[in-house]
Amino acid sequence: MSTDFSGVPAGRAPDRGERAPKAVLWDMDGTLVDTEPYWIATEFELAEKYDATWTEQDALNLVGSDLIDSGSYIKRRMDLPLSPAEVVEVLLDGVVDRVRREVPWQPGARELLADLRRTGVPCALVTMSYARFVDPILAQLPAHSFDAVVTGDQVARGKPHPEPYLCAAEALGVPPEECLAIEDSGTGAASAQAAGCTVLVVPNHVEVPAGERRIFWSTLAGAGAADLPDLLGRVGE
Repeated sequence: MSTDFSGVPAGRAPDRGERAPKAVLWDMDGTLVDTEPYWIATEFELAEKYDATWTEQDALNLVGSDLIDSGSYIKRRMDLPLSPAEVVEVLLDGVVDRVRREVPWQPGARELLADLRRTGVPCALVTMSYARFVDPILAQLPAHSFDAVVTGDQVARGKPHPEPYLCAAEALGVPPEECLAIEDSGTGAASAQAAGCTVLVVPNHVEVPAGERRIFWSTLAGAGAADLPDLLGRVGE
């Protein structure tokens, strides 16, 4: 396996004291699927409808965030005559329509998920998207790909709060410290880290700062379950 994404620098042998994860907790947007362009396109359509100001940086500011928090930001930034919840529903309409036409899978994500399932590693999906957006994506995966699914409309406090990852770990019956989370954003990484997970960060549309218990790969392409056992508990370099 190439060290381009393994996180083990050339010449460094893995620490055999490191533990294999007992469960893997997956972010969705930007990690399992690259739906961020769908959200951004829908946001710009909303801005155009109301003749409002919206920028690429505004869109990137929301990557990984709780949907109601995003709705509040959009309402304020665009000065919309809609509630945050109404903004979210408009966004979901646009993104769900796009997903039903095509699911943009991230390279290597489905393959790694399938390999984890073959080797018996429990997996959970932890996303701030709502169930009605998640369902069409799950329908394109083999049945029972995830042992638990935590969506944004199931939690009181979304990412970066640890609640979503704590709920996922509890649903699997695995302590967060024994879980590996896979994330693409700083918001999501902060949520998983605060919950006690080790975080495998695969940056996508936004930069993610280094931090304790964060390991960085450039891609999931070519990765398998056998590449994960040396990651748990390692401090990211």
